[in-house]
Amino acid sequence: MRLNTITHAEGARKERTRVGRGIGSGLGKTCGRGHKGSFARAGKGKIKPGFEGGQMPMQRRLPKIGFRSKMSHESAEVLLYQLAMLDADVIDIVVLRAAKLVSGDAKKVKVVKKGELTKKLTIKGLLVTAGAKAAIEAAGGSVE
Repeated sequence: MRLNTITHAEGARKERTRVGRGIGSGLGKTCGRGHKGSFARAGKGKIKPGFEGGQMPMQRRLPKIGFRSKMSHESAEVLLYQLAMLDADVIDIVVLRAAKLVSGDAKKVKVVKKGELTKKLTIKGLLVTAGAKAAIEAAGGSVE
């Protein structure tokens, strides 16, 4: 065996198909691309993802549902009866975080009227509904 006699194994190297070389080759004229259409054109054989041949595509046929507000992570609600259980007289966001009534990433807190309030409280820097404000003031407290 000599280096100049070494050849590839039978069938290891396949000759490339030469298209457009006359009717006798079997790949003349349209060169195996068929007649018309996007695949017959030069550089136009790509179809965008989701294209279904002109039919209304799946992502447009299915209904779009749901909405997730990014504000929901930053805002929290506290009920009036939960404030009644706290020991502090002045209630702000720091007191509510310490009592674990709101999460640490909450930026806005709203007091909602649910339940009764008997003791005098001062609310600072919190949003308050009209009903909750009336209940706090009726108990002798104030909203700042």
